[in-house]
Amino acid sequence: MNKRSFHRNLLAAALLLGVVATAPVLAAEPVHNIVLVHGAWVNGNGWKPVYDILVKDGYHVSVAEHPLTSFSDDVTAVKRIVDMQDGPTILVGHSYGGALVTDVGNDPKVVGLVYIAAHALDQGETEVANGKKFPSATSQTTDIKKTADGFLYLDPAHYPADFAADLPPQQAQFEANAQELTAASVFAAPAGHPAWKDKPSWYAVATSDRIINPDLERMYAKRAGSHTIEIKGASHSVYESHPKEVAALIEEAAKHAGT
Repeated sequence: MNKRSFHRNLLAAALLLGVVATAPVLAAEPVHNIVLVHGAWVNGNGWKPVYDILVKDGYHVSVAEHPLTSFSDDVTAVKRIVDMQDGPTILVGHSYGGALVTDVGNDPKVVGLVYIAAHALDQGETEVANGKKFPSATSQTTDIKKTADGFLYLDPAHYPADFAADLPPQQAQFEANAQELTAASVFAAPAGHPAWKDKPSWYAVATSDRIINPDLERMYAKRAGSHTIEIKGASHSVYESHPKEVAALIEEAAKHAGT
């Protein structure tokens, strides 16, 4: 190679490096897949208001139904839905569903976690123990009942006030009589490695929650370093009563989890 060719090639390389160095960094595309996970005493139907908003906005949304028969059974059911996703996924949990997404969130497909008035346990913690540190307004002796075979439910007479105070009375009463009984053992299951230690998280605190103490929710959010909002006057059924705010938080996670 003669000197002229050498200098010409050197100049071309320098120009190319300059273009690369000044090229704008492209933002990661928003995550397309969202999996919604319900908590205790309910099923996935309560997610419909949030589901409708997310689908309208172009997301692929799945609702993970799980049997509430044991922590292991529930984790397996949620993981089955995550396995069905075709790429990066945002995992959203309400209430006891937070314990599930904290575990299943370790799956490599999951890139972000969203907690909606939910338990975000650390390793070895249980919902029962944390509930004793931050007692809820729900009476553990009169409002929560137990069947002979070890399943818990909320007294239907107290369910509207405890779980769904900001829902229309007829809807709250229907849900009280359509609850999914939940194995008592799930609340005492110790958490494994929490996904929130490795992945970004978002948290919605329901300020009038009577099932989980709002201060416990704030502790979870602060400890996890979650992007946090507080929804004023919201009951434990915040995902039904305030679907716009909840959907907006989920979409924020979808837009920023991969960046």
